[in-house]
This record gives sequence, structure tokens and C-alpha cells, in this order.
Amino acid sequence: MGSALATTPLVALAGNPNTGKTTLFNRLTGSDQRVGNYPGVTVDRHQGHLELDGQGSVRLMDVPGSYSLSARSPEEHLAIQAICGLPPLEPPDLVVVVVDATQLTRNLYLVLQILETRTPVVIALNMVDMLADAGEEIDARALSEQLGVPVVRLSARKGEGIGELRKAMGEVLSHPRRGTPGPRWMPEDPILVSDLEAIEEELPDDWNTGGEDRRRALALWALLSIDPGDELHEVPQGLRDVVGRRRRLAKAAGRDPDLEVIRARYAWIEERLVAFKHTTRTGRASRSERVDSVLLHPVFGFLCFLLIMGVLFQTLFTWSTPLIDVVDSGITALGRLVRGALPEGILRDFLTQGLISGVGSVLVFLPQILLLFLILGVMEDSGYMSRVAFLMDRVMKLLGLHGRAFVPMLSGLACAIPAVMATRTMESRRDRLLTMMVVPLMTCSARLPVYTLIIGALFPVAANAGLIDVQGGLLVGMYLFGTLVALISAAVLSRTLIKGPRIPLILELPPYRMPQLGTVLRMMWQKGKVFMSEAGTVILACTVVLWVLLDFPHLDAETQASYAARATVIEARALDPQQERSLLAELRNERWADQRRSSWAGQIGHAMEPAIAPLGFDWKIGVGLLGSFAAREVFVATMGVVYGTGADDDEQSISSLRAKMTSDLREDGRHVYTPLVGLSLLVFFALACQCLSTVAVVKRETASWRWPIFLLVYMNILAWIASFMVYQGGKLLGFE
Repeated sequence: MGSALATTPLVALAGNPNTGKTTLFNRLTGSDQRVGNYPGVTVDRHQGHLELDGQGSVRLMDVPGSYSLSARSPEEHLAIQAICGLPPLEPPDLVVVVVDATQLTRNLYLVLQILETRTPVVIALNMVDMLADAGEEIDARALSEQLGVPVVRLSARKGEGIGELRKAMGEVLSHPRRGTPGPRWMPEDPILVSDLEAIEEELPDDWNTGGEDRRRALALWALLSIDPGDELHEVPQGLRDVVGRRRRLAKAAGRDPDLEVIRARYAWIEERLVAFKHTTRTGRASRSERVDSVLLHPVFGFLCFLLIMGVLFQTLFTWSTPLIDVVDSGITALGRLVRGALPEGILRDFLTQGLISGVGSVLVFLPQILLLFLILGVMEDSGYMSRVAFLMDRVMKLLGLHGRAFVPMLSGLACAIPAVMATRTMESRRDRLLTMMVVPLMTCSARLPVYTLIIGALFPVAANAGLIDVQGGLLVGMYLFGTLVALISAAVLSRTLIKGPRIPLILELPPYRMPQLGTVLRMMWQKGKVFMSEAGTVILACTVVLWVLLDFPHLDAETQASYAARATVIEARALDPQQERSLLAELRNERWADQRRSSWAGQIGHAMEPAIAPLGFDWKIGVGLLGSFAAREVFVATMGVVYGTGADDDEQSISSLRAKMTSDLREDGRHVYTPLVGLSLLVFFALACQCLSTVAVVKRETASWRWPIFLLVYMNILAWIASFMVYQGGKLLGFE
């Protein structure tokens, strides 16, 4: 298999962020793609296959988006590794550089850097269909002559030009010189050349240095990338020392190598721009500019953002309800099928009361989670997500946080784990660390099943509620609450534990475009599979453990005999069949409650009760909270196991779980769940750090136990205090 891969050409797909690179990758590979990780890091690595005339099957690798090959963070370092084939990555046979035609000048800077490596290149000039609205026109033939490599006009979103690109890729793979540029454009300054020659001598032997031009390009990358503040841990100390020495000599001489190189590249671009770029605008503002005048307005922009988010979360209840009912019915039918097929015993109890009731009570919320991923994908693919980051920078900078941090925070609405990883794109370690400490406060999709269960059970829909009912309004409120607490926490931490200078926001605003349905659906499906795999692993394991804890030890023989005798008495009374079924159901539920109280889980819950009683929680909620620290969704699974055991055959559903929670009574006759208890529980889940996977990712990203432990402690203390204030304050105001 390894030799087969070695003979299969490798094509790297590179480009700036927001150039349509992912859309083009999906167009070229179709369904033949897989997702893994780059060696040694946790960054997603998307690979696929495509067929090219004259080449057969070709491997296509999607390189992380980067504005430049000069990098100081590990994720940006992947771009130079993938394009030059530095260890542990293999060198590509061709690099397809995706260029945003509406942002040509800035995109060409990365193109020049890639061409300097002398790797065969094809330029994919994307978004040409948007040039007219931008008031511009680009001559692809003239651009190709200036760069010395093929340039193909296309629109990945519409699928135009894909055939021409595939043809150009095949031709360059067959004749690599067609994709290799002509003369260098860097000035041969004697002092700069001396710097680069000294650095070339220290380049590692295992780097794919190739010829003289490749060595010069790698030396130039090292000179512009390596400094005391970088995070390039793979760079050998000898290379780091010589770069540091050359930079100190340059500084002493009043030189700035970064500016020398950057100015030279941009000067080359500006000098030749007139040859291939022409302006056709008549003075009329572009469509994106007209829309931005509203969406980026200091007042109307915030109002539009709040409206969009309000509609988003309101639809999570309304649009997903039919699908939830379908999934719920399927789980109910499966429970009945298993109950009817197996004899009474521990295996049937485990499958119906533990596995199906527990895992099924979480899977029933899959439609809502997929809908959330769908809407966030539309916001990202349309270009609006970048506007949100720009808009929020005005608020974020007052809190000591970077505007770019709001994009990982919004991603945290889906899942905190990729959101924490997304902080790698931020330049400052201080900004990355501060963002990691507040991202878990954003309301992730794992909280959504808990919110839906509690809100649906304790806050019924009011008649004639209008556009926003109580449930939808409360769900919006919980998302806003999590966001507000995250921002306040950032303000406090930035002024206390995580101080440091704030780097100004430099952000590209891509043109608005119609979201590509296939791209959005593929992203939604990939994230949905992650949720499903968690349901099949973490939640399954927790459900099994919880079922054992809730079902063992069994009631003693004397108590079981007492319940059996009472059942015999009911059956011997010759009652009406309906009345008899009702009395037997009450007896089974009484036995089930007795079993739960005396179980190992019941004992643990009762031991926890003094700590959580001030929050309005009883021992059953305590058991659910304990399980939720593995994954928040496990709380719903736990409640499904706790309340599902004594249910009738036709009640194995989420509606039954809500009903049982609503009707559950304490020993003194008071309801366990009231709206005030529900609100206290919502606040606790909004603030508590209950995802050990997130803690593990923070540990990996910070390379320290200090920050994940701090995250775990401060979030849970904050959750307890806030929940205590809500419940006790509500009692003082007479809401209990």
C-alpha cells in the first residue's frame, strides 16, 4: 500500500482563507474524501482523490489557509511544511493556489512566496463571476505571462471552469516545467544575500531543500519566521541561532529584513498590476459595500445580529419538532420491539431501560443539533461570520479581547473542542489563552438537549404567544446569557490573571455570496457524525455505568416479596381491567422509586444532596450532574435511565421523560421540578465546566495542567454561585 501511495501524484491545494478553497476541494474530490490529522498535531487534514486525463488517480490535500508562508504559530507552519514537503510531510508534485479574483493584490503575495520554492504551480483564479460587481476585470492570459505558470479562471461555487482546471493540472503533472516560474523577482541585495547564504548552511539535511532556488526560498522563510516569540518547536537550535544572530546584526545596522522582502514582493506586484488588472467601476458602490453599510453599522449592525441570532434559536424549536417526533417514535418502537422479543430478565432491562432509554434520549435531539450546524454553516459560507468578528471587535477591545476571538466563540456554539483549536489562528499567545478560558462558556450544542428537556418540561408554550413564545424566548435568553458571561469573564481575566498588550484586528471581509448548499450540508454531516460517534462511545459507556449504579444492588428478598404480594392482591380483586392496570402501574413505579433510592447511584446522590440542595436540586439531579461531567448530554441520558425504568410500554419517549420529571414529588409532597428549579438548573449548565474532552484539549493546547485545572475550578465555582443566587433569590421573591 505504501508503494502505491508513493507512485500516486500528490497535489496540494493552497490559498488564503476565504478564497473558496474548501468549495473547490469538494468540487474536485466529490464524495471521495477523508478527514484525519496532520502528523504530530490535531489540525484537520482533508484528503481526497480525483481522476485526471493522462495521470489516472491523483491525491489532493487541502492545506490550511494562510495569508503568508512566513509563520510564527504551529498551524501556520503547516503551510510551508505541506508546500515544501518538510518532515514529516511528503513533497507535493503540484501546488494549486486558489486566488480570490476580487482580492488579487493581497492574494498574489502568497503566490509569489510559493513560486519562490520552485514547486510546480497552477493558479486557480476563483470568484471571477464576482468581478463585475466589484468593478474589475482580470486578464488571465496576461497574468499567466507575468507569473510564468498556468492561470485558470473559474467559479468554484457555480462549478464553472473546473474542467479547464483539471486539464491544466494534468498537463503540469505530465510536464512540470510548465508550472515552474521564470526569473526571480527578489532584489539581489548583497547584504540580504549574505544573510541568506549563512542561513542556508544551517538548513537541516532532512528538509526537502532541492536546488539552489529552493534552498534560498527556505532560508528566506526562516529569516522572516524565526524569532524569540514564535512557536515553531520543530526548528533546530542551530538554525534558530544563526537566524537570531543575523537579525541582531541587521537591527544594529538599522536594517529591517522583513520590510526589505515584503516591500520587494509588493513592489513587483504593483509594478505589473496594470498589465492584467483593469478597473471598470463607474463609481457605484458594490453590492457587498451596500449591504455592509447596514450590517456593519454601529447601531443597525448590532440590531441585525441580535435579530439573526433570535431567529436562529427560535427555529431550533419550531423547525426541528417534526423530525424530533420521527426519531422519538423510532426509539419508542425499538424499545417495544426489544421488550416483546426478549424474556423478562437483566438483559432485557439493560437493553430497554439502560441502552435504548439512555442513549435514545440523547439521539432524539440530533435534528436540533444538525439544524444548528446548518445555520452556522450558512453564516460562515455567506461571508457574514467575518462581519460578526469585525462588528464585535468594537465591544471585544473594551474587554481586553481580540475581535478575531469572537469567531472561535461563535464556533463554540457548535462545540468547544474545535473552537479551542480555532484559537491557533490568533497571533498572540495571550489572546489565544484568554479566548480558550472563555470559549467553554459559550452555549455549545451539548447543552442544547439539556435546555430543550428542561424548557420543554417546565416552561410550556403559552397560547397566542406570537412570533416568540416562552420556550423560544428562554432558549434565546440562555444563549445570550452564556455569551454575556463569557464577555464579562474575558474582561475580568484580561485585567487580572491574563494581562498583556492587545494586538489590533486585521481581518479580511470576503464578498457576500450565496452559500454553497453542498459544502454546508457536508460540514453539517461531518459534525453530526462527531456527535453520533460520541453518542456511541462516551454516552454509551456512561449509560452502561449509570444503569449499573441505578439498578444495583437489587432490593432485598423481603422487600421484593412484599411488592409481589401486593401485586397478587390487586390481581385477585377482580377489578375493572383499566383500573387494575392503573393500580399495577402505580405499584411498579413505587417499586422503581424504592430501587433507585437504595441503589449505589442513589447513595451517591444522597451524599451529594447537602452540597446541591441550596441550588434547589435533589439526589436524582445530583446523579445526573455527576454523569454530565463526562459529557453534558449524559445528563439527559441519566434522566432517561432514572425515569425510564418504571415507564409503561407506550411511554418510552422524551415526552414521557418530561411528564415524569414534571410530576415527580419530594417526600414532603412538593414538586421536585418547578420553574425556579428549572431556571437554576439552566444557569448551572450554562456556566459549569462539564466536558472533560474540552479540558483535555485545553491541556494539549497550553502544554500545561495549570490552565485546564483553573478552567475546571473557576467555571464550576461560578456555576454554583450563580445557581445559588437564582434559586435563593427566587425563593425570597416568592417564586418557589
